[in-house]
This record gives sequence, structure tokens and C-alpha cells, in this order.
Amino acid sequence: MKNNIKLFCWFLLLYMFTLSGCGLFNKEEEKPEPDGSEYFVAATPISTIPKSVLQGLAQASGFGSSVNLLKYDVAFYKFTYKTTYKNSETEVSGLLAIPQNTPAPPALLSAQHGTMFADADAPSNFPAAFTGFELLASAGYITVIPDFIGYGVSKDIVHPYYDEQHSALTVVDMLKAAKYYLKKEKINLNSNLFLVGYSEGGYVTMAAQKEIEANPKHNLTLTAVAAGAGGYDLTGMLSGIATTTTYVEPSFLALIIQAYNTTYNWNRPFTDFFQEPYAGRIPTLLNGTMKREEINNQLTTSPSALFNPVFYANLLNPAGELALKQALTNNSLLDWVPKSPTRLYHGTADEAVFYQTSETTFNRFKAAGANNVELKPISGGMHRTSIIPMMLDALSWFDSQNK
Repeated sequence: MKNNIKLFCWFLLLYMFTLSGCGLFNKEEEKPEPDGSEYFVAATPISTIPKSVLQGLAQASGFGSSVNLLKYDVAFYKFTYKTTYKNSETEVSGLLAIPQNTPAPPALLSAQHGTMFADADAPSNFPAAFTGFELLASAGYITVIPDFIGYGVSKDIVHPYYDEQHSALTVVDMLKAAKYYLKKEKINLNSNLFLVGYSEGGYVTMAAQKEIEANPKHNLTLTAVAAGAGGYDLTGMLSGIATTTTYVEPSFLALIIQAYNTTYNWNRPFTDFFQEPYAGRIPTLLNGTMKREEINNQLTTSPSALFNPVFYANLLNPAGELALKQALTNNSLLDWVPKSPTRLYHGTADEAVFYQTSETTFNRFKAAGANNVELKPISGGMHRTSIIPMMLDALSWFDSQNK
């Protein structure tokens, strides 16, 4: 009897060993290939808006010249997904817009909005909030518009303004999550992918382009990229601001100082950077309840009056404010060469993000061997007047590439 038990045990061990060899008892399970599901959280329907209503919205919002390009009703969704903030996973949000009843599968397009201050302006608050990029869906593109970290569901985080890594990933991760969701819902796409953005969104667009082109692991291939009036050359922008007597958008200066002070854990008092009474006002001005114009009205357009005198002097001192200058250098988008067809748009009279930043960027790209980049000056265009001519040209260009 004991011999029979021993024989049975040997057979059992041999059987288990055989199963183990087949992988059934492996301790480490094979991880599934990333498919975007690891970023997706939810897509919550907002409404489906008829083409005629979107045409009326375009007319009322200053986009009347685009009305004849709007051809489709659009279903809008508040889109929640995961990205990385300070090396930790966090939930963020944006808007997903899907044109209805297109004759062929549409392309996917990610649109990046300009600098915003009020939480209420986040794209995911559509239709109460409106950026203009929503209209691209009615023109036939499945459109995603990220809120950016610090707005929407992540509004309790200080927005990492003009930070390359956070800017890039908030776009890339939304694209991955959106592609997963669309596939799950059996909403077909064609193989084309476009990026477009203006002002801060122009910078974010180029940061995302750099990340996508540098990392094949994202499994994203760009068809064409249009970036308008972004501060790609941040060190050049700093020099311009430090030497001008008037800067019309002091809210931008407060926002970037707050962003870097928080993102890089400097945690310096605002009085290190700004004079009173402005230093004491800025935390309230940037608490998400006020719009750009309201904030500008509470500051001053004179950099010498806005900034702490020591800080202001150190902006031009090669040995001063080295941490800030290094951060601006690290986040300037001059150390790469775009591969995808790329157009840089900029108004030649831009008073907020100087035209020279696009010109410098373009010249560096060309000197480094870029053969797929164009600079498209908008003659006499100012910061707020250049977005519409840019978008009309960019949409026509995208249509020609969407084959």
C-alpha cells in the first residue's frame, strides 16, 4: 500500500512539473500588450449638437468664416483619463467630439487650447465653455481637447504651465485612451493623426510632437502638425520681457512663476519674484475664479514695477536666478528636429508671445536639417487676432493631407 502511495505521489509531481513547463504554474503572468485601456477612465455623454446649432455658435463667436466648413452633427463627451504628474498617476479630463454620419472613417485630431485661468473655461465644461476647436469635429475630425493638468477634474493641482514633460503626456495619454475607447465602441478611424494648438496650446502641441516622434513605444504616427504662437524659445521670451518697458499680459508672467515654483518644488515666497501689492494679490488672482482680463487689471504692464527689483535685475545678470533660467532652457523646444510635416504660424505683431520665438525656432530647425517645416507669418496679426486665419489655413492643409 505504501509503495502504491509513493508511486502515486511521483506521478502527481511529474504531472505538475509537466503543467509548469507549459506555463500553467508560472509565478509571473504575462502582461497584456498596452492598448490604451490603462489610461482610459470614462466617457460621459454631454449632448449631440446639430450642425445648424454649431454653425450659429461659430457665427456668434467670431468664427463666422468657418461656417461653410461645418458639415456634421457632433456628439460630445466629457472624457476622463489617466496621466502622470510629478511621477505619480493622476486623473485628468478633456472633451471628446465625434462627428456623426461621416461618409468614411474620420481622422483623429488633438487640439490644444491657449492659456486659461478660470476653472470654468476648461474644455470639458462644454457647452458652457467654448474654445473654438470644438468646431473641428463638425468639419469631420474626431477631436480630443485636453483640459491640461490643473483644470477639469484635476483643478486642485497647480497647472504645470510651459513644462515640456507634463504638456506632452497630457496629450499623448489622452490620444491613447481615446483610441482605446473608440475601438471598444466600434467607432472606426482612418490611419491619420493631426495635432493643432495655439498660444500655450502651440507649445503643448510641439511638446507632444517631440514626445511622439522620439518614442515609438507610444505607437502613434503623426500625419501633420500645426502650431501657432507658442513660446517654444522660453529663454528668448525671457530676454524680450526683461528688456521691454511694457508687457501687456502680466497674468502670463504670474502664471509661469507660480507653475515653476510649484512644479519644481522651489516653494519660494511670491515676494522673491514680485513687488507688493502684486505679490500678495497673486495667490487669489490665480485661484481659478478669475479670467485673464480681470487678472491683468489687478497687475501692472510695467515689468520693472511688477517684479522684485533684485529678481528683475537678476534676469539680465548671467549669474542670477540660475534655477529659473535652467528650467526655461530645459523646457524650450529647440533641441530636436521635427520629422512630421509641420507648420509654425505666428502673427508678426504679436504683443504677448513675440513673433521672434517662432522665427528663432524655425531657423534652428532648418539649420539642424529639418526639411518638413514651414513658417507661416500672419502679417500684422496680434495674439488674439491670429488664431482664426491660422485655423482656416491649417484646416485646409489638414484636409489636403487627410487621404
